[in-house]
Amino acid sequence: MSRPRIAVHKFSSCDGCQLAFLNLGDALVELAQKVDIVHFAEAGYFDEEARVDISFVEGSISTPDEVERIHRIREQSNLLISIGACATSGGLQALRNLADTREWIEGVYASPEFIHSLENTMTIASEVKVDFELWGCPVNSNQIVAVVRSLLMGAMPRDERAKLCLSCKREQKVCVMVTRNEPCLGPVTRTGCGALCPSFGRGCFGCYGPVANPNTQALANRFRGFGLLPEEIARRFLLINSGAPSFALEGKRWQEGKE
Repeated sequence: MSRPRIAVHKFSSCDGCQLAFLNLGDALVELAQKVDIVHFAEAGYFDEEARVDISFVEGSISTPDEVERIHRIREQSNLLISIGACATSGGLQALRNLADTREWIEGVYASPEFIHSLENTMTIASEVKVDFELWGCPVNSNQIVAVVRSLLMGAMPRDERAKLCLSCKREQKVCVMVTRNEPCLGPVTRTGCGALCPSFGRGCFGCYGPVANPNTQALANRFRGFGLLPEEIARRFLLINSGAPSFALEGKRWQEGKE
């Protein structure tokens, strides 16, 4: 039997989620023996037009040519997996959706007429069908391994939506909200990072996106009890995953003074 063919595509992003592949180390070598990596520019494989079994897509859709390219990739892929915050919720690029894009461009570039950007940054799923979303900023290597192994066995990967707070409890991390009144998005954020920020005494920034049914309103009210101003509360939700509906709704509520 022929080996599954895999492609890794980059859109508007920082490459961090592609590095999660490269950081697999020995696991990447093992993976390369079980599949054919036909396109992965950062690893030296170039064949973007190839027909593949699985396409991993990093990054948001931010330009007209990216709209065309994602449709082409969807057509030539049996399965399409979006990886990382940029692909799943727009990531940091989606911050410009909260303002006037043309105004930003004209304020940054000396010749804004040469910049061809969409009015809003879009997620991959907003433009084409996505078979599975892997959240995180960036995703970690263990997630990549779990997803690939599931797919190679003919099963869809498990969508991990447990709260970050559960990771803190399992790893016996001291709760920064309880002990230090530190604003933390852990109660509404899915696990995946290993509770990295709380491990160093910092609150979670919501890098892995919202859980299934986040009680963002209750958490925001708790932040107000800590003394945070409305604009500070809004920034907590409108940062890395501002394109996630539940985070966007809560952030804009405080931004507009409707709390």
